Amino acid sequence: MRLLYKPVSMVASILGGLFATMLFKQVWRATAGAEQVPSARDPESSWLQIALAALLQGAIFGAVKAVVDRAGASAFAHATGTWPI
Repeated sequence: MRLLYKPVSMVASILGGLFATMLFKQVWRATAGAEQVPSARDPESSWLQIALAALLQGAIFGAVKAVVDRAGASAFAHATGTWPI
């Protein structure tokens, strides 16, 4: 039964990554007022801009990953009666 969890978890992770990317871009536009996220190799971007963008992106991706993993495990446990390990 737990073998069924792996493919579902992988698909959920991919969808979560796409959602996190969209969310990050929207949050960046709203907070920074810039359409584009600064690239680490962009000479026009400051160190602070790059560091803040990376920090925000990591926080959003980490939070979305945790929520998706927990929701998937909870749904699997609810459907099968066993927690995936």
